[in-house]
Amino acid sequence: MTVGLTCFSLSGKRFSKVSGILALGCLGVLGAMPFEASAYDQVGRACWYGPRLHGRITASGEIFNQNRLTAAHQSLPFGTRARVTNLDNGKSVQVKINDRGPHVGDCSIDVSRAAAKRLDMIKDGNARVRIQAAGR
Repeated sequence: MTVGLTCFSLSGKRFSKVSGILALGCLGVLGAMPFEASAYDQVGRACWYGPRLHGRITASGEIFNQNRLTAAHQSLPFGTRARVTNLDNGKSVQVKINDRGPHVGDCSIDVSRAAAKRLDMIKDGNARVRIQAAGR
């Protein structure tokens, strides 16, 4: 049986659309965070960040390194591995969520410069992507 479900944060803002049996993990929402990170599957926009924040402390307490494959996301738990796929060119990368954001625009995820390079989105600055959580 396949189930389609859209999840909402406590503020009522939609934050993911998932399908499949694991979507049931998205029924429990705590501060816009799905209980089952592996059920997370979202299509949105990715932006990238790097030089300006390189060396600063992230929300998880780690030091941000623009040369590592990391990302900022509003609700996925720190340490979650997420596959980000550029829907325009098919390139994908696995990142570790270690920060909160994005804080500007309509982006769903901020990826590090290294991740943006692998997704071939440095020049454009953003891309339409699919974000799939792979667990911790």
